[in-house]
Amino acid sequence: MRLTEREKMLEGLLYDANYDEALIAERAVAKDLCFDFNQTRPSDVAGQTKIMQDLLGKTGDNFTVVAPFWCDYGSNIEIGDNFFANHNCVILDGAKVTFGDNVFIAPDCGFYTAGHPLDAERRNQGLEYAKPITVGDNVWIGGGVKVMPGVTIGDNAVIGGGSVVTKDIPANVIAVGNPCRILREITPEDGLREG
Repeated sequence: MRLTEREKMLEGLLYDANYDEALIAERAVAKDLCFDFNQTRPSDVAGQTKIMQDLLGKTGDNFTVVAPFWCDYGSNIEIGDNFFANHNCVILDGAKVTFGDNVFIAPDCGFYTAGHPLDAERRNQGLEYAKPITVGDNVWIGGGVKVMPGVTIGDNAVIGGGSVVTKDIPANVIAVGNPCRILREITPEDGLREG
C-alpha cells in the first residue's frame, strides 16, 4: 500500500512538502486560522480562544497565546493546562509538537519539526522530513529560543534566552547556548532566589 505524503510526514519519512496538493490545502486552512487569530482584537479573549481550539490538535484548560502566532498545520500541536506563549511564537508542526502543563514560552521562540536533505537534488524536489518535539511539564523557555527537529525537553527544565536546542535536554536542569548545553541542575536553593 502506498503512503500519502501526509502519512509519510507523520512517520518521519521524506515527503513532498512543496508540491503535494493535500498538504498545501491543509497548510492554507491553518494559515487562514493563524491570520484570523492574529487579526482578532486582544480584548476578544473568547474569540482568540475559539480560533486556537479550532486550529490546534488539543488544548488544555487555561491557555494563552499572544499574537502573532504562526504554524504549518496546527492539528499536530498539543498544549497542556496553563500554557503561555508570548509574541512571535512559530511552530512548524509537520510532526507532533507536544507541550506539557505549566509551560511558559517567552517572545520570539520557534519549534521546528521540519528538516531538509543535505543534498541539493532532493531538497530542490521539495522533499523534507519531520521529527516530533516534546516539551515536558513546568518548562520555561527564554526569549528567542529555537528548538530543532526531534528534541525532547524534560520536566522543570529552564532553557536560557537565545539558545538553539539541537539535542534532548533532561529534566530539572538549566541549559543555555548555541548549541544548547546543560549549565547545571536546578537545586532547592533556586527557590530562594529572586530571579
